[in-house]
Amino acid sequence: MRMREQLEEQEYNRLSEFACKSAESKGRCIHEECCTLRTEFQRDRDRIIHSKSFRRLMHKTQVFLAPEGDHFRTRLTHTLEVSQISRTIARALALNEDLTEAIAMGHDLGHTPFGHSGEKYLDRIHPNGFKHNEQSLRVVDYLEKGSSKRGMNLTDEVRDGILNHTGKIDPYTLEGQIVKISDRIAYINHDIDDAIRAGIIKENHLPSDCIRALGHTNRERINNLVIDVVTNSTGKPEIIMSEEFLHFMNKLRSFMFERVYCSSVVKKDEEMDKIFNIIETLYDYYRKNIDKIPEEYQKMIGEWGVDEIVKDQIAGMTDRYAINIFTEIFVPKGWQ
Repeated sequence: MRMREQLEEQEYNRLSEFACKSAESKGRCIHEECCTLRTEFQRDRDRIIHSKSFRRLMHKTQVFLAPEGDHFRTRLTHTLEVSQISRTIARALALNEDLTEAIAMGHDLGHTPFGHSGEKYLDRIHPNGFKHNEQSLRVVDYLEKGSSKRGMNLTDEVRDGILNHTGKIDPYTLEGQIVKISDRIAYINHDIDDAIRAGIIKENHLPSDCIRALGHTNRERINNLVIDVVTNSTGKPEIIMSEEFLHFMNKLRSFMFERVYCSSVVKKDEEMDKIFNIIETLYDYYRKNIDKIPEEYQKMIGEWGVDEIVKDQIAGMTDRYAINIFTEIFVPKGWQ
């Protein structure tokens, strides 16, 4: 018996009846022969981790734009924290950790430079709008080169989890639902940690009832939220949180939107104007100079149109690349 088949058999022996088994995957858009060593979901996880889009997350903003400190989260560290929380919950519920990890690793691949501000401005400029979860799916389906020469050709379960990690529609697997709730647990708490480190808020500014209910430290809150999810989801065909903890987590999230995410201290008007100017100017430049876009993207213009490809080009940029390419194109250089 091959190693993959042994792993698949182990899943049937140890995982919950509600777990998504690798051998029962709905499959890939393009058929591929199975790996002798890895399950289908393990292959998906590896494809994502080895992709260029995953590496670029290292230099994409989480909340604070191009932070000087080494300890502020980036889109990559956020992804790793979501993955860790997701795997803890999946293991406790005897669900498929490999599927959970694959979805977590891929959920933010489509994020723009400059965080949600970049997303908002690209949504304003692009004729069809912009949502990072839809772009993440587009990255894995079309923009990353894989063995199929276009896209990673991931399983349907991973694709669904990536697309529906945010929004009104829930993933159809419990593993995808875990990532959706873990994403929120992660970013609320690590963004509090970063905001306190940056001096934007102080610990005593946090809503006192939320702190009493969820915990006084970042560590306590994440641990208590994870335990609550596991306790309330055990033996059930859905991933849920208690009404009490959900209330306080959402209240904490609202506090963060008011005091951090939309704060004039973090989102300074002059800095936001600069970001919008960079994105708008680059968008207009590439529409008029389509030959400056990488050849692999140019080949897709006939299928998708100029605006869609220009959007792909800008969404894939890191913060520093967007700034550097803007400077190179539009800022005059002194005589040498």
